[in-house]
Amino acid sequence: MTVSAIQDIKAVILVGGLGTRLRSVVTSKPKVMAPIGERSFLELLVRQLRSQGIRRFVFCTGYLADQIESKFGDGKGWDVSIEYSKEEIPLGTGGAVKLARRYLGDAPEFLVLNGDSFLEIDLPSLLAFHRQHEGAIATMAVLRVESASRYGTVDADANGKVTGFAEKTGREVPGLINGGIYVFNQAVMQHIPEGPASLERDVFPRLLDQGVYAQEQHGKFIDIGTPADYARAQEMLR
Repeated sequence: MTVSAIQDIKAVILVGGLGTRLRSVVTSKPKVMAPIGERSFLELLVRQLRSQGIRRFVFCTGYLADQIESKFGDGKGWDVSIEYSKEEIPLGTGGAVKLARRYLGDAPEFLVLNGDSFLEIDLPSLLAFHRQHEGAIATMAVLRVESASRYGTVDADANGKVTGFAEKTGREVPGLINGGIYVFNQAVMQHIPEGPASLERDVFPRLLDQGVYAQEQHGKFIDIGTPADYARAQEMLR
C-alpha cells in the first residue's frame, strides 16, 4: 500500500468516555489525557498513527472535551490535521462514530480506534487485509490472550471471517479479543442505530451477515481502563 493511500485515510479516535473507573488516580482529566511519562496517552496514539502515515484525524469528544481541544488544537504541532466531533450527551462508541460521519465525506473507508487502548499494529497491513476481502464491511484487529476473563471474545473461521461474539464470562480461559482498532466501510453507518449505541453490543452483531473480518495481531496491547492497567501502561510504554 502506498504512502499516499494511507495519508488519504481518516482515523476516527473515540475519546469521549467518562473514565469513571480511573478517576481515583487520574482526576479532573479525560481518561485519554492521562499522563504516560511526559506525554498523554492520546498523544502516544497520535504519534503511533503519524509514524505509519496517518495524518487526518477526527476526535470524537464528550467528557471534558475542551481540555482535549485546547491541547491538540488543529494538530499542526504533530504535523497532522485534527477535526472534532463533539457529543452533547453520551452516545457510546457506536453513536459517536455515527455523529462523526459529517467529517468523513464520501470516503469509502475509514479507521476507528478506541482512545483508551494501545496496540502494536501495522496499519497498512490491516487496511490491505480489509481490501483483500471484497465482502468485508468491517475488519477488526484481534489478539490472542491467555486469559480473556475481562473481555468478550471473537470467533472467526480459518479465513478470518468473524462468525460470532461471546460476552465476557470472568473465566480464566484463552481466546481472541477485540483490539479496539477497526477499518469500516461507509456502509457501516446504515447499521448504527440512532442515539446512544455501543459498537461491541449493538453494531457488530448486526454486521455479521454483511461480512466482518478479523486480522490477528501479535504486538503488545494495553488499555488504561482501571488503575491497575494504567500502572501497567506506565511500565510498558515507558
